[in-house]
Amino acid sequence: MNKKQIAIALGVMCMILTLILVVQIRTTNSANQVVSQTFTSNDLRNQVLKWKERYDYTYSELQNAEKRLENVRQEASENTEGSAEKEEELRKNNILIGLTDVTGEGVIVTLKDNPNVSPDSTILDPSMVIVHFSDILGIVNELKNAGAEAISINDQRIVSTTSITCEGNVINVNGEKTSSPFVIKAIGSSIYMNSALTRAGGTVENLNRYIQISVKPSNNITIKKYTGVINPKYIKYEE
Repeated sequence: MNKKQIAIALGVMCMILTLILVVQIRTTNSANQVVSQTFTSNDLRNQVLKWKERYDYTYSELQNAEKRLENVRQEASENTEGSAEKEEELRKNNILIGLTDVTGEGVIVTLKDNPNVSPDSTILDPSMVIVHFSDILGIVNELKNAGAEAISINDQRIVSTTSITCEGNVINVNGEKTSSPFVIKAIGSSIYMNSALTRAGGTVENLNRYIQISVKPSNNITIKKYTGVINPKYIKYEE
């Protein structure tokens, strides 16, 4: 075989190999496309299945919630007979602990510093002619002993946690600063409370020697509710 024949044979073989490579490449690309499409379809199917599972779970939870709500409504409709009594009991409790505005008969006691003491007065201590927190406490205790059902000092409602303290010339009630004149309102029997305060040798007579004090019965007194927060720390509720 001469050189020319060898060259022709090599050329034919190269063409054949080239055709084989082209066919393999196209076959591989087609297969990859099919595999890719298959993977994409599988991924979409998995996503759809996951969302369907979520939908089914959410729908089931919604149905359960609707059933629970219906049970609550049913119980509420069955217990309507006792609800009015419970509301009335709650209202009375709020009144007793001071969380409701109240109105009724009672007395209004006003205490003021006494500016009318003359220099030649027998009172040697000037601090005796100003209102002290102990004076207010004395009036409040007298009112409680006489059956007062609600008391306020300068519109500060007296509740179980109320503190009356003194800081210099300032008196704090429920943590709020107050000053003279001190207006103490009390709802209860105006007759009993007025008698308890103004009896001979009583609190008012003793205080009237130093400060200015007046007691006024009234048939229409309004006492505002306590605006603070009552948060027991040690009381335990029994079920």
